[in-house]
Order: sequence, then structure tokens, then C-alpha cells
Amino acid sequence: MKDLSPSDLKTILHSKRANLYYLEYCRVMQKDGRVLYLTEAKKENQYFNIPIANTTVLLLGNGTSITQAAMRMLAQAGVLVGFAGGGGTPLYMANEIEWMTPQSEYRPTEYIQGWMSFWFDDEKRLAAAKQFQMARIEYLSKVWTKDKELKTEGFIVADSKIQSALDTFQQRTTQASKSSELLLTEAQLTKVLYKFAANNTGTTNFSRQHQGSSKHNIDKANDFLNHGNYLAYGLAACTLWVLGIPHGFAVMHGKTRRGALVFDVADLIKDAIVLPWAFICAKENATEQEFRQQVLQKFTDHKALDFMFDRVKEIALLEFISEEEVRDNA
Repeated sequence: MKDLSPSDLKTILHSKRANLYYLEYCRVMQKDGRVLYLTEAKKENQYFNIPIANTTVLLLGNGTSITQAAMRMLAQAGVLVGFAGGGGTPLYMANEIEWMTPQSEYRPTEYIQGWMSFWFDDEKRLAAAKQFQMARIEYLSKVWTKDKELKTEGFIVADSKIQSALDTFQQRTTQASKSSELLLTEAQLTKVLYKFAANNTGTTNFSRQHQGSSKHNIDKANDFLNHGNYLAYGLAACTLWVLGIPHGFAVMHGKTRRGALVFDVADLIKDAIVLPWAFICAKENATEQEFRQQVLQKFTDHKALDFMFDRVKEIALLEFISEEEVRDNA
């Protein structure tokens, strides 16, 4: 088979792609110019096509293997690949921090240059972090206002408790003088949202655990939160790779964690979509696959990837001014 160019694949812009796959117990391969995954049944083997030109991320879970030819085609289509544990968590180490990324040298340079123009200045980096936090509640308000299914389940942004929490979050974020204060404010908001979601869905005695056991709804909600967060991490990693911004240049989650910017970007959409649907699907005793399909559909409905791209590009190109520069210009 001859090598295909991106134009041959009719690649869809990453910000408009609809698919994010999690596969387990199968073999991913190239066949007749397509990327397929093979599942082995008792009576026959079944092949399923992966539409790579419309895919952002491929997560490979337990019992999977992938051929070199398939990896070549995935790279040509600009698909990120990650190796994960069961249920999509945890994400195991690969190159490029956690993700295997296509080695394209034709990504834009303006965004990394813009990012570097403020990143080494503590005050400017803090200002960028505040922009992320404001965008986070902007997206939550937009999604919860628009989504009829969430409204039916009681996730109403006009609720007095939510409004009070968002107002407090906005005020403390604006007043924060260091990133640790932002992280504390973030944790306080998330705690309120967990309590609100648990009350809405009748989940009693909920406590956030990063390793649930799925024995009952409380643990299932934790499992779904973990799973959904990793789907958001995949979209965030894709956004940063396409824009050419390395994952190590975080503004919130610390300069010592190499992939921390992925978490910063994923936080833009997690509270709005992953959090409520984790509790709703746990209440309905949904399967892992049903939860995943619901979250992915909501990512598409509310243009989560578009929002990530728009906000990261916007922040990268903002002209941040430090207090020292204000004094110098005075």
C-alpha cells in the first residue's frame, strides 16, 4: 500500500471531529487502506472500521494490540493514541508525556510563542490561570442552561446554591494572588457541585474516590467520574498537540508535573458535562459503555472540543500585563 497524504484522507479539522474511541480485548490493524479493530468470537472473527479522519483520540485498554501499519495511518490522520487500563483509567506512560502523538512538524508556532511570552512571568501566568477558571464557569453556565436533559434531572444553573457557589468562586478567583489560592477555590466549588449532584440523584454518603469498585451507585459514580475525566483529558491533549503547545507549560496544576496543562484544559469542560452525567448514569445503573456514549454525545452536542480550541487560542494570544509593567509605564 502506498503512503497516503492527509489530503488523501480528507481529514476533518480536529476541532470539528466527532469521535473518541476506547477499545479493549481487540487487535487494531490496517487492512485495505483502512484502520480496523478485530474482535475474536467463538464462531467467527469480526472486523469494525475506525473512521480515523473524524477521530481525535484512540484509547487502548486491556487486552489490546496495534500494528505498525495502523499506527502509521493513525499518525497520518492526526489521531492521538494512548494506552490505558480497564475502563479507560489510568492512562499509562507513553511518549509525549501520556500520549503517542503524530510527529508533524507543520503545526502552528504562533500559539506556543504567545504562550511563552507570558508563561515565565508569575503574575502573567496567574492571570492566564484566572482566564481558564472564568472560562470554566462560563461553559458550565452555558451547558446547564441549554441542556434540557440536565434540567429534567435537576441540574439548573439558576438554583440558588449553584449561583451562590459560582459567585463566590468568581469573587475569590478574581482576588487570588497565587495559584495555590486558585486551586483551593477550585476544590471548594467542586465539593459544592458533588454535593449538589449527589442530592439531585439521591446518592447518599458520596465521597470522591479515585478508585471505585462499582459495587453500588456511590462507587459507580466515582468510576464514571474517573472514566469521563480521562475522555476529557484525551480531548485536551488533542487540542494542545494541534496548537503546538507542550503539555508541561501548565498555569494551574504546577510547573513540576510534565502533563499538567492537559488537566488545566480538561477542567474547562469536566464540571459542566462529566460531573452531572456520572451521577445521573450511576443512578440509572448504566453500564460503562452507556455512560461513555452519553458523555461523548454531550461533548458533541455542546461543542466541547470547539470550546477548548477557542479558549486556549484566545489565552495564548492575550496580551497580559504585570503590575511591574504597569508601574514602568506609569
